[in-house]
Amino acid sequence: MTYDVDALRAREFPWAAAAEAIYLNHASTGPLPQRTLDATTEFNRLRAAPHRLTDTLQFATLARSRELIASLIGAAAGEIALTTNTSYGINLAAFSLPFAAGDVIISPDLEFPANVYPWMQLAAKRGVVYRRVECPDGVFDAEMLRREVQDGPVRALAVSWVGFASGARVDLASLGAACRDHGVFFIVDAIQGLGPLTLNVGALAVDVLACGAQKWLLSPWGSGFVYVRRELIGQLEPHDVSWMGVKGSDDFTNLVDYDLAWREDARRFEFITLPFQDFAGMNASVGLLHELDPAAVARHIAHLVDVVVSWAADRDDVELVTPAGPERRAGIVSVRPRDARAVSDRLRAAGIWHSLREGAVRLSPHAYNTESEMALTLDIIGRPA
Repeated sequence: MTYDVDALRAREFPWAAAAEAIYLNHASTGPLPQRTLDATTEFNRLRAAPHRLTDTLQFATLARSRELIASLIGAAAGEIALTTNTSYGINLAAFSLPFAAGDVIISPDLEFPANVYPWMQLAAKRGVVYRRVECPDGVFDAEMLRREVQDGPVRALAVSWVGFASGARVDLASLGAACRDHGVFFIVDAIQGLGPLTLNVGALAVDVLACGAQKWLLSPWGSGFVYVRRELIGQLEPHDVSWMGVKGSDDFTNLVDYDLAWREDARRFEFITLPFQDFAGMNASVGLLHELDPAAVARHIAHLVDVVVSWAADRDDVELVTPAGPERRAGIVSVRPRDARAVSDRLRAAGIWHSLREGAVRLSPHAYNTESEMALTLDIIGRPA
């Protein structure tokens, strides 16, 4: 670990340093670092008197967002479109990729609804066949998905990098290679993976990757992004058309010379007006992750998850839902005690924030959480009823 957790807590998460709560619910909503609060406050201060807030500052904020995200995932800034949530990116994939009636689109069963309902709607509207592949024991099996792609016919695979309930992680490289070899579009929901894991999307055969920033990227609601592989951008037209998705729209002095000629980069998919203040906040948060070093953040989170995995392995009264192997998990670790709801109530009473998902207690620590917080949490989970 290349950073000081105590210093990080004192500087960016003073409520955690003051032991106001133990927050292990980043898979739901991440807290805002102090620098992010400061950035959004300053942006809104300027917004209160709009003559202080220039167009240059607004659009430079968005440009910086694309650069920071591109650097975080190993992409080019021109492959990044800013969005307000993950759902926008999944809908972009569903309704802009060239699907035809009869095309088969698959995803694992037990996906988060954001990666299910757009495909159901596509099937209803355009006659594609949407099929969910069963997940044995509630954990999706990458090998099973790979066989589905290989045996076909499949036109697209849509999958979460990390499952929201089980915390199971898929091997993007292996699945992407199978999709590439069989001419299958590969769409990834990355919201539960990016932050606890690092990513070089340029080395993967991912076509579209969507990610909201409000969880593991510690950013405001209303911030997120979608990556579209460069070679694909020119082949896709936006389903939702923004007035700034076209060339020449940066010139606000000449807006009625209408020309439906799309921008050549992923900005053709951005739906303006975006919440500039939220992206100013996202820039501060993602900047913090860069400062800490994303690999160091990932190692710290993995260590805290290891603590839970090792603890659960020694007990017969708690089932580990998340796969035990480190290559199969990320920042989510779910355990199923005999009475999960009662355990959840005890954790809440102790000021430990978590989630109850699909009958299991879901813990999701981040860069500023400590071993002592994990130990106290596990002590409460393991207490007799």
